Amino acid sequence: MSKTVYIIDVESGNLQSLSNAIKRIGNYDIKFIHNAEEFKQYDSQIEKLLFPGVGNYGHFVKEIHARSLTDPINAYIKSGRSLMGICVGLQAFFKSSEESPEAEFEGLGYLDFSLTKFNVEDPVFKARGMKKSVPHIGWNHVSEITVGGEPIAKDTSLYGINSVNKYYFVHSYGAILTPELKAGVVNKYGKEQGWDFAFARYGSEEFLAAIKYKNFFATQFHPEKSGIAGLKVIKNFLEGNQFPTIQTADIETHDNTEVTLSGLSRRIIACLDVRSNDDGDLVVTKGDQYNVREETDGGESKVRNLGKPVELATRYYNQGADEVTFLNITSFRNSPLKDLPMLQVLSKAAETIFVPLTVGGGIKDMIDPETGATVPAVKVADLYFRSGADKVSIGSDAVVIAENYYANNKQKTGTTSIESISATFGNQAVVISVDPKRKYVASPSETTMSTIKIEDPARYGPNGEQYCYYQVTSQGGRKVHELGALELCLACEDLGAGEILLNSIDHDGSNQGYNLELLQQIKRNVSIPVIASSGAGVPKHFQEVFELDCGIDAALGAGLFHRGEYTVNDVKRYLQQEANMDVRLDDNVEL
Repeated sequence: MSKTVYIIDVESGNLQSLSNAIKRIGNYDIKFIHNAEEFKQYDSQIEKLLFPGVGNYGHFVKEIHARSLTDPINAYIKSGRSLMGICVGLQAFFKSSEESPEAEFEGLGYLDFSLTKFNVEDPVFKARGMKKSVPHIGWNHVSEITVGGEPIAKDTSLYGINSVNKYYFVHSYGAILTPELKAGVVNKYGKEQGWDFAFARYGSEEFLAAIKYKNFFATQFHPEKSGIAGLKVIKNFLEGNQFPTIQTADIETHDNTEVTLSGLSRRIIACLDVRSNDDGDLVVTKGDQYNVREETDGGESKVRNLGKPVELATRYYNQGADEVTFLNITSFRNSPLKDLPMLQVLSKAAETIFVPLTVGGGIKDMIDPETGATVPAVKVADLYFRSGADKVSIGSDAVVIAENYYANNKQKTGTTSIESISATFGNQAVVISVDPKRKYVASPSETTMSTIKIEDPARYGPNGEQYCYYQVTSQGGRKVHELGALELCLACEDLGAGEILLNSIDHDGSNQGYNLELLQQIKRNVSIPVIASSGAGVPKHFQEVFELDCGIDAALGAGLFHRGEYTVNDVKRYLQQEANMDVRLDDNVEL
């Protein structure tokens, strides 16, 4: 007989993946609670309650109050029944957050201190001439666990959380602890009141990764996006297994000796370009310089078909991909609200893939052709999130937004897709996809864009030009803009984007390696994470990009995976064995 798990839904982010994770774990039914009336309706039946959240702290807390959920949640916890918070669902139990200093409402106040933002000028990074990327995005491990103020037993875990497995974090603000504050928290809440804590580090900053008090438990990381290791945490919560013994299968057997500055593992992303073929089916395709067609043996021109999106994405997840990105390069066939091509793909992929999913294409303000009404980008993004996406990638619309931003003396309107989505779901939910092409100039005075001096004479321009900048394109590379890639990235960062997917038309499909020159220029000047894309042909190319002295946050591969030349784990094993790099390998973790 199935049991029912209840999830509080204040319409803040992707809950589809959490639902799928619960169904993957066991025979559970799921019911969503949206307000106090529904809570009252189900209250007597609830034994397991989940409280997930994504996005802006102030927006999330405001929704809790607007739906009159504070009293029911407090009463439920006081009754001793089990509740698990996730991400902002953990942060809501703090009194306040620096993210929303003028918030209309305070948090639930179980822990009486404020959340603060990670320090971009982290001294560990600053000593190397770099900035620490904020948001904190990627796979990190827990460094310490205390139970009642004392270190946890060596062979024991907290709901399966241990110091060896990696978990997926994505947040800009957290319960960051100075040594003095940590000691106070451990003494006041741990030793005196019986709270349990898991701690993690991002650079030199230590923060709370999980908290527990009696049957109340919450994680800053996303267990539903942390692969099998994360699913085990949810499973232990649902089964009431608070301190399970660490089994051999829980522990990664490889020995990583590298300690990255951030503490994060090297992140490998599998990317799938998806479009409609000539028969109207969605297929994964890839073409040099965005040419997605090929000649058949019969001389017919057809869209290249490298496989079905869900099947390929699931394969890459099983191979160890840390994230999967879908870039939709097809057009809407009818009404965008009824015919977003990627909604079904995302929904199906999220049933079997338990790492972050990003989707790009068509995320902007739209006109519904059936009603003539304007549909804001934040609503379009919400459709993607509710289908299983964790992040949305904005491409062509970001270029237009940046052009207007500079035309209006860098004034923000608060209404662009970047601003509205990040204000609701958090800046970590907004990825900017940049498609630039190298443009040579004889002198920096020829352009207002930031230029790069070319040091190698063999790489000078066709007329001996010794400088270049990277000119932004849109619409799949078909339209060129008088805007530099760096200028685009700086504008989007200021407007609220949380991550940059940096492509290179010059390197796309070359299999000769990433555009290191471009990557260094962007990463040295922005404070948000940068994903390297375009040009990877062999595992060594991933090593090269991670060895750059600017601190690239992740590397994306497409063609080498689609062609079956290498698996994701081939790349990871190479990085681990040949370059001594820290990568996530959970192939020995079983649910």
